[in-house]
Amino acid sequence: MIDRLLPPAVVPVEAFADRPGEPVFPGEQDLIGDAVEGRRREFVTGRRCAREALGRLGHPPAPIRRGPRREPCWPAGVIGSITHCAGYRAAAVARATDLAGLGIDAEPHEPLPDGVRAMVTAPGDAELLDELARRDASTHWDRLLFSAKESVYKAWYPLTGRWLGFEDARLSIDPATATFTAYVLVDGRRDDGGPPLTEVTGRFLVERGLILTAVTVPG
Repeated sequence: MIDRLLPPAVVPVEAFADRPGEPVFPGEQDLIGDAVEGRRREFVTGRRCAREALGRLGHPPAPIRRGPRREPCWPAGVIGSITHCAGYRAAAVARATDLAGLGIDAEPHEPLPDGVRAMVTAPGDAELLDELARRDASTHWDRLLFSAKESVYKAWYPLTGRWLGFEDARLSIDPATATFTAYVLVDGRRDDGGPPLTEVTGRFLVERGLILTAVTVPG
């Protein structure tokens, strides 16, 4: 499913179930520690998807460690993203020569918990969500907005090294084209000297009880 949201330069791998009893990959045991079984399963499957994707780029299996914001640390010359939610795990990677940034996210197609909508909306987002709900009440647009901002952050942080709060990006969402644009409301300067991240575009899919979002930043 996630491949439908990504350009050909990206290698995605997804899974809809875990392998019973699959062990943690050597060198990653401390990352999962004493986590509950559900968290352990999603971690193991997500990392397996990532290693399979990396293998398709020619990288041998190796531990995927974490950075300071718990982001995956990829091999030199690779960018990527991992996501998981109930019933779905996925990873996507690309060569840094093909793309500058990449972020994917998966969420259950359900409303956000009470009180969360106000925490994830920037000025203008609430009006957007109300308008979308009037046009299509069958889609949980609040959860889709949340997922889109998660994807944006996953592409943003490796390029800037800075936090991006939910209130720091305002969204437009086009149901007709299944696309969205995040308008960044804070300094978008990049560490690599590339063009500032003032707008980030992405695509979404609502299917099989899931919301999937993905963004890419051109190289």
